[in-house]
Amino acid sequence: MELVRLATSGSVDDGKSTLIGRLLYDTKQIFEDQLDAVEDASRRRGGDYVDLALLTDGLRAEREQGITIDVAYRYFATPKRAFILADTPGHIQYTRNMVTGASTADVVLILVDARNGIVEQTRRHAFLASLLGVPHIVLCVNKMDLVGYDRDVYESIVDDFREFATKLTVTDLRFVPVSALAGDNVVEQSAMMTWYRGPTVLGLLEEIHVASDRNLVDCRLPVQYVIRPHTMDHQDYRGYAGQIAGGTWRVGDEVVALPSGFTTTVTGIDTPDGPVTEAVSPMSITLLLDGEIDISRGDMICRVNNHPHVGQDIEAMICWMAADAGLTPGRTLAIKHTTRWGRARVERLQYRLDVNTLHRDDTARSLELNEIGRVSLRATVPLFFDEYARNRTTGSFILVDEATNATVGAGMILGPT
Repeated sequence: MELVRLATSGSVDDGKSTLIGRLLYDTKQIFEDQLDAVEDASRRRGGDYVDLALLTDGLRAEREQGITIDVAYRYFATPKRAFILADTPGHIQYTRNMVTGASTADVVLILVDARNGIVEQTRRHAFLASLLGVPHIVLCVNKMDLVGYDRDVYESIVDDFREFATKLTVTDLRFVPVSALAGDNVVEQSAMMTWYRGPTVLGLLEEIHVASDRNLVDCRLPVQYVIRPHTMDHQDYRGYAGQIAGGTWRVGDEVVALPSGFTTTVTGIDTPDGPVTEAVSPMSITLLLDGEIDISRGDMICRVNNHPHVGQDIEAMICWMAADAGLTPGRTLAIKHTTRWGRARVERLQYRLDVNTLHRDDTARSLELNEIGRVSLRATVPLFFDEYARNRTTGSFILVDEATNATVGAGMILGPT
């Protein structure tokens, strides 16, 4: 069954958690004890209805304040697809959480309160989704019941968002009028909005074509582990395990290992379900190669005539996630790119980006918590990378504070310096 990763975003109180709760409830993904707990919690809060948002707002602080703080992950499935859904926060101070939740998403659902229209946080999250390379954006105009299911209100919001989206890199943009609380156009078609003839939210999620979004051209396998069982039955077994970051791999392909540059041939492909003759992204595999080649964790296996960039100097957009100290030129941090670790020095902060206005502040001297900017980095080891726009796996990295071991930055590579 095909797996699709989703993320929700939008301004505070636009109904993200309620929409997810409605999806789970109407697709029969909730156990009776879960529903009983939500009903009890709703009564204790004095509500006269079952607050489905409580299905995802799991932190005590979230339930007390009625907001989403951390990223909540939920799994659900239909006969057509399986979904992993990330409910991300709407508050500006949790931008880093939104980046985390949307970084691996195939689809982002951006919610808008029909009474308020497009607001600053809507534009912020749409830009972040575009920056993160999410290929499909669905704008859900929520709370249509509170504006009398007015078609003109919906179409005005759609027009406003389309105008803003012209400034972004969005490959697929869809719109749905919904009422998450009442269930209109979430799983079932709304009887109150007969003027809308498009699919429901779930219908869209089941139909959106995501297979072609993955890079099936550039073969990339970051080596995670070298498997040598050392048993009597497998004395000569040597396999190179990892998750495919791109391309289509076949037995008989000629490949090259980086950084050594040695070439060889694929003699076998093992998976958890047994050997196969062909594998594609994002499968986890073990490659068997002809001959004994010096390959270790952090190396990259690719096609002979299709290499990633190899270098120590990169340009990247970085979302800074640390509250205690900013990102400043001259600072050195640990860098993790695919399965390769090293250290990286911040050579230059080119500009800080205002994600609300898209204005570039080239006078900025540091990036603070939740800020995004373009940075030049120099790593202590060669990195094997592609541009983020071409490959989200080999084009991304994280920065780690060596003193605390905390992840302090997430980066998207624009190219070599």
